[in-house]
Amino acid sequence: MAKLLVAYASMTGNTEEIAELIVEGIKQGGHEVDLKSVTDCNAADVLDYDGFLIGVYTWGDGELPDEFLDFYEELDELDLSGKRAAVFGSGDTSYEQYCGAVDLAAAKLVERGAEVSPEMLKIEYSPMEQEKDSCRDFGKRFAAAGLQVS
Repeated sequence: MAKLLVAYASMTGNTEEIAELIVEGIKQGGHEVDLKSVTDCNAADVLDYDGFLIGVYTWGDGELPDEFLDFYEELDELDLSGKRAAVFGSGDTSYEQYCGAVDLAAAKLVERGAEVSPEMLKIEYSPMEQEKDSCRDFGKRFAAAGLQVS
């Protein structure tokens, strides 16, 4: 059984809701998971888990939100080689860079050596009813994939 961390930044509650749905999916698969706001943990916490998922909303025209910056900068101090990760978040398609913060977070994890799932979950605003199952499935798939990694 994998022990996973879901850490997220959320201002309006959209990314928090996505994170909670992902956690539901992970638990449905029988795995242990901790859910934390990035303001209540630091990046080094990811080292205590078999894998981790990072959630971030996009601010402005594709930027990282302020409350995610400390966590993001702390990643520069970590060697994430061999760590499994995935990234998800919320955004607004009216901006040129839809969910740009998700892409920035994924690139940082790859730069630090993490094995980042090529699948990213991007949701406009808050998940609609049909997207809620996609969020749960995202968590289930990530957790299940961990069982196949040595």
